[in-house]
Amino acid sequence: MVRIGIIGIGFMGMIHYYGAKKVTDGEVVAICTRDPKKLEGDWTSIQGNFGPRGGIEDLSHIRKYNQIEDLLADPEIDMVDICTPTHLHKKLSIAALKAGKHTLVEKPISIRLDDANEIVQIGVESGKNFMVAHVLPFFAEFAYAKKIVESGEYGQLLGGHFKRVISKPTWSRELVDLEKSGGPGIDLHIHDTHFIQLLCGVPDAVFSQGKLASGNFVEYLTTQYIYNDKELSVSCSSGSVSQQGRAFTHGFELYLEKATLLYDFATLGGEPVTSTPLTLLTDDKKVHEVDLGEVDPIDAFTGEIQCAVDAINGGHEPTPLSGVGARDALLLCYKEAESIKTGQIVTVS
Repeated sequence: MVRIGIIGIGFMGMIHYYGAKKVTDGEVVAICTRDPKKLEGDWTSIQGNFGPRGGIEDLSHIRKYNQIEDLLADPEIDMVDICTPTHLHKKLSIAALKAGKHTLVEKPISIRLDDANEIVQIGVESGKNFMVAHVLPFFAEFAYAKKIVESGEYGQLLGGHFKRVISKPTWSRELVDLEKSGGPGIDLHIHDTHFIQLLCGVPDAVFSQGKLASGNFVEYLTTQYIYNDKELSVSCSSGSVSQQGRAFTHGFELYLEKATLLYDFATLGGEPVTSTPLTLLTDDKKVHEVDLGEVDPIDAFTGEIQCAVDAINGGHEPTPLSGVGARDALLLCYKEAESIKTGQIVTVS
């Protein structure tokens, strides 16, 4: 049994707590927050941009800490799950690893590339699993896409386009501070740079056009990912550029030799709208709506945490949560910012 301690009970900490309830061979045994109301189980102040609002939780079976050092010193915790704002990820990840804990940290791994490299190296030296909670591969539509491409059932992947666009965020003060969040070019767009490198490998170069918010931080962009040794055309549009009436949209079109896979979802006027449910077009001219069963967004976080628990129990590194993959996803974000700034194709090394 992997015993989990969660640091940070904001929206993501709450979602991780809910997701962990369905995990096999793992359970949350402790939480850490400085908010005394949250320690007593009053989570009614917590609200995010999807999923349930916080309520009253029975935490009688949970050890409760208001100091991070005390949680890290708890010998009954195997894995620390860090759900704090991004600017704290480096400090807390290193502290958890040096305390001898397997570590799962919310995405992005960090804001700075040097910091990401340092965390990854310390993870290797610690002998513990260092994992980054990139949840997109565990959402049903994206998990299906990855399975279809990797199976080869419909031939090679020829190309694809991804999108992830929001309006100006109103649910989090941290996102407005670019030095703390990385802005939409990191906090939002890294979902897709991570999934693209997971699905297709790290590209050889990128060419991006869009708008920089400040310095190397991107407000919105469209990128072409360039693969020198593959007949593969992949692009992505992402950022904070929509009006409030459509607060969020994401989706993809994937083109394989013998099939096309489509998906398009948005929050339109405050209501969820799936304009194109996950749909498979096959070369026999048939249109198949893929039956994903009952889909709850929390299930993706259960899958993510289950992947971490299974890796710890099995003594292996989970590829979807790899620290190196998370670092590479951040690298791509910076290469895209460089391409916007210079107007040139930028090599990814």
